[in-house]
Amino acid sequence: MANFSKSTVPQFSVDVYQNEFLPEGGRDVSAIVTVTSTGGGTSGQRLLGPGGGGTAGVVIMVDCSGSMDYPSTKMRGAREATAAAVDTLRDGTSFAVVAGTHVAKEVYPGNGGLAVADARTRAEAKESLRRLSAGGGTAIGTWLRLADRLLASADLTIRHGILLTDGRNEHESPEELRAALDACAGRFTCDARGVGTDWEVKEVTGIASALLGTADIVADPSALAADFTAMMEHAMDKGVADVALRLWTPVGVEISFVKQVAPTVEDLTGRRTEAGPRAGDYPTGSWGDESRDYHVSVRVPQAAIGQEMLAARVSLIAPDAAGGDPRPLSQGLVRAVWTDDLAMSTSINPQVAHYTGQAELADVIQQGLDARKSGDHDGATAKLGRAVQLAAASGNADTAKLLSKVVDVVDAATGTVRLKAKVAEADEMTLETRSTKTVRVKR
Repeated sequence: MANFSKSTVPQFSVDVYQNEFLPEGGRDVSAIVTVTSTGGGTSGQRLLGPGGGGTAGVVIMVDCSGSMDYPSTKMRGAREATAAAVDTLRDGTSFAVVAGTHVAKEVYPGNGGLAVADARTRAEAKESLRRLSAGGGTAIGTWLRLADRLLASADLTIRHGILLTDGRNEHESPEELRAALDACAGRFTCDARGVGTDWEVKEVTGIASALLGTADIVADPSALAADFTAMMEHAMDKGVADVALRLWTPVGVEISFVKQVAPTVEDLTGRRTEAGPRAGDYPTGSWGDESRDYHVSVRVPQAAIGQEMLAARVSLIAPDAAGGDPRPLSQGLVRAVWTDDLAMSTSINPQVAHYTGQAELADVIQQGLDARKSGDHDGATAKLGRAVQLAAASGNADTAKLLSKVVDVVDAATGTVRLKAKVAEADEMTLETRSTKTVRVKR
């Protein structure tokens, strides 16, 4: 492991966990790459400058469609949550509030740009929230495009959005939303929340996935303020943006997949952008003080017993503040060694095994819920039973608890379950929304 960090950015480290030994004829190499950033959040010097502000920008997008008045607690909760988020803004942070219906409207500051947080602008923004009222439809792509324009109006290092919706995106086509997400991807990150139970899980999680943010359900509007405060605090702790995981492979090596596997499962394989001969960048978004795990799988050429090779080099790359070439922050190496020692070549690295199971857990939950919705009782029972088994084996207690609200667990170790006859809609949506959350491997 090498480290190239400078004092003006968080310090990144890369650790690689793998079994590098392959049997004769073996070609598939897997590794878990743990990336850790320190000094970028509250514990150290930040790119955001004194007090955490200066080059951070946040746009809060609040659903104001007609359904937000049913019940009225949703609109009231949204106002209170947005006010709480505004209060959490650190001095010097640029921000704006957008009201979203079938069109997007600037609520504050309303001049086509961003305000800079201080006591006066926070008070003005909260006063403007009193004018928020429900009415109209839902076209989330227009909200995102306005947020993009507002964030592009200032010279920012960290660009982030917070989006709240309570309903389905019924006033624009799926293609229009996808086009908006494609246009905004890489320009800002965005956390998305669904309030109540009338929204579409795949829409909200798709927004967060495309924009490298988090997604969650807030079934009770009274919990919105606490959730928005936590989201804003997390956004304020980001210290460096637009970090990429760069994968370089030698001639003859094929990339099978690149996935984030902790804290959530996110397949990055299709998001590669070329970065020179045999190198590609995979986006990871913004970083504060945190650690994430990535699963890298490559296929190497066959080689004879006793030979070894570099299978891949993994680097963390960040934009240069002065506009020069992107700079490496840290790197790690993935190796392949061919051996005739059966014990060495058949041993499964515990980190690789753990996250392979966590990725399967996310998949079978989704498959099980889809089967349940389509009336496939046997398929749903089998998939959700496997999910219970995987959650128990990996110690994913949070997911196991969510599963227990959808199925009656007969034997967790064998995955024997019965579908519950009645399931609260909020419980099913919570399981689906949080299905990609993982637990870290015990090292």
